[in-house]
Order: sequence, then structure tokens, then C-alpha cells
Amino acid sequence: MPPPAAPEQKKSGGKKLLGILGVILAVIVIGGLKFGAKSLFGDKDETAQAKVGDCIAGLPEVAEGKEEEANDAKVVDCTSTEAAFNVVGRVENQTEAQAQLGTACEQYIKEGEEGYTFYSIPAGGKGYLLCLTKKA
Repeated sequence: MPPPAAPEQKKSGGKKLLGILGVILAVIVIGGLKFGAKSLFGDKDETAQAKVGDCIAGLPEVAEGKEEEANDAKVVDCTSTEAAFNVVGRVENQTEAQAQLGTACEQYIKEGEEGYTFYSIPAGGKGYLLCLTKKA
């Protein structure tokens, strides 16, 4: 009779566990980079902290009733030659539908002034709306 086979070592189970943990860790890291890279690596909302009295640069000229993405918008010093708009109001907890109505800024725009709105609202969520006037 041949001698009985040696029992399998338990190390292979440990390798499988480490392999599974490695895959899970890789998925977490890749997911974090994919979804968190915007905030970590420069696609930060440069207007998130804008307040009344600040000035904004990097906004495109948009015809009345039209919308356009403004990925280069940022808060700048109001003495800067880049400053194009004054922040005259800020409204929190706005949905995209509310922002598109444009009525939230009516209280901040003086009679005879041309008003503009800029908003940052995640899809299906709520965000903020900046009420702007063209810098003189």
C-alpha cells in the first residue's frame, strides 16, 4: 500500500483570503479615486465658499434664458482684472428646478440692474445659488 498522502497545508486558504482582501482593497481604492478624484485632484468647486461681496471670474457670457456650464468659475479679489461679476446674494438648499426658475435672486437684484445666477447643484440633490450682477 502506498503511504497516505500528506494533509494539505492550511496556508493556501490564507492566500485566498489575502487575495480576496487584496481585490476588495483594490476595488475600494479604484472606486475612491474614480469618485473622489474630483475633490482630491483639482476639480474642486472654486465657488463653494463664495459670499455676498465676493467677485467671480471665469463665467461665460450667456444669453438671457440660456444656460451654460461654467467649469472655470472661481472667486477672485474684486480689484483683479479677472473679476467680472459681483456676488449680491446667496441662496442655499436649492434644487436644479428652483435654480432654473430664477426667482430666488429677485430680492437681491436692484431695479435697473441686470442679474445673473450661478448654481452648483448635484443631480437630484440640493446645492447653492449665487445671485450676480455684472461688475462695473
